[in-house]
Amino acid sequence: MGTAFAPVIAPTPPTDAEFARFRTLIERETGIHLSEAKRALLTARLIHRIRELGLASFGAYLHHVLDDDPAETVQMLDRITTNETHFFREPHHFELIAERAVPALLAEAAAGRRPRRLHAWSAGCSSGEEPYSLAMVLRSALSPGWDVSILATDLSTRALARARAAVYTLERASDIPMPMRQAFLLRGVGGQEGNVKIVPELRALIRFDRLNLISDDYRVAPPLDLILCRNVLIYFRAEVRERVVARLIDRLAPGGLLLLGHAESLPATPLPVRMVIPTVYQRVDQPARRA
Repeated sequence: MGTAFAPVIAPTPPTDAEFARFRTLIERETGIHLSEAKRALLTARLIHRIRELGLASFGAYLHHVLDDDPAETVQMLDRITTNETHFFREPHHFELIAERAVPALLAEAAAGRRPRRLHAWSAGCSSGEEPYSLAMVLRSALSPGWDVSILATDLSTRALARARAAVYTLERASDIPMPMRQAFLLRGVGGQEGNVKIVPELRALIRFDRLNLISDDYRVAPPLDLILCRNVLIYFRAEVRERVVARLIDRLAPGGLLLLGHAESLPATPLPVRMVIPTVYQRVDQPARRA
């Protein structure tokens, strides 16, 4: 009597030469630098995809990406990018936006120095928790007459699909302050029990798009009042970080804010910004050199 199951055949791990080629390809496409210490991570992230395709080795998969199917590059990048995030991550940033940035904008609008409009960009939005957190803060702090729009971009198509779906577990939503949970979440019933969904009013403020921060084509129209690019720059080499930061600041309106992750800082080259608090920088007219 024959068995109903075939043995699982593990693909051959990448050789030194193959890992080097993967590293070169990934850095060329994304700016993400994988050190030798990331070999195990790359192997773990790609092995399931290699099995899906029925390939026997990482070498065969490399050939598939480079020669057989250029679209597979997107699939590969989806799997090697890190999409760790949660609602109201680094809460002091959202407190600064609500308690300092928004009141300043309200005062300028009341004095007739700016329109009642706020445009923001979540660069590296992952599965959507960051832009939805920002939207909750802005919708709570600004009157309905304000035009609020948020562009949310990421390299990963899988992360963007989750973000557009706007469905999260109750556990993930526990980081949202209770008043905002009550105002901006719909509780799932039936097959969606245990999940919540962002309300349509909030989803309408956000446009999700795939964007590569090292690409020459940003498709991001200035001027922007807020740019959140947090925990993205840490994956780039210094020269790539410098180029990306310059492009981000170039899209800020005068007085606009750039928010970075807790482990990130700006390059030492002169840039037209001043530090508000560590990791938060404001666009100014004249470049300032930081120590």
